[in-house]
Amino acid sequence: MTPIRVLIADDQIMVRQGFTVLLNAEPGIEVIGQAVDGLDAVAQVAELAPDVVLMDVRMPRLGGIEATRQLTEPAGATVKVLVLTTFDLDEYVYEALRAGASGFLLKDASAAELAQAVRVVAAGDALLAPNITKRLIAEFSRVTSSPRTPLKDRVGDLTERETEVLALIAQGLSNGEIAERLVVAEQTVKSHVGRILVKLGLRDRTQAAVFAYETGLIRPAGY
Repeated sequence: MTPIRVLIADDQIMVRQGFTVLLNAEPGIEVIGQAVDGLDAVAQVAELAPDVVLMDVRMPRLGGIEATRQLTEPAGATVKVLVLTTFDLDEYVYEALRAGASGFLLKDASAAELAQAVRVVAAGDALLAPNITKRLIAEFSRVTSSPRTPLKDRVGDLTERETEVLALIAQGLSNGEIAERLVVAEQTVKSHVGRILVKLGLRDRTQAAVFAYETGLIRPAGY
């Protein structure tokens, strides 16, 4: 089985080395490089083609948000970005999600959490557990700009059921929980999620949740 190839981008050498040791000890994961800042990360991704980048936000020369955007925006981009942060509600994390990150990871995560995060994102899923999604995205919507009209118009492309599923994704429900709520098979929900992502041109359910809040489909509690 081909190991998941990881690049670690952080301007603190102890963080890079610590995560490298932890991940290399995990079966099926291999750290193939370390980048000292965003510019270095972009260059190394082009050269090494990792599956996942662990990206710090605050770095010299080029920060993690812009580096994430440069890595995920190009057509055909396949690398997944996990944002590293010290705070679970750091405002920069929200901007990183908008830039294309697949999720975020706290720097004090355990070895098991770190490895699981890499595996989840490498598999194409978003690293936002259901119990975190609602709080994170609700806060995100408060500190970002107003809905973008072009995106809002595209909600009309979704069927009534797809719109319902999208709203439940934004509320932090897993596929299994959505299936139970709608009294349908979990595979049916997976199919709906897949069509939602394709129709809206989104990478994963993290961006789908952000989309739901940005377009006003879901409003944060109290707003």
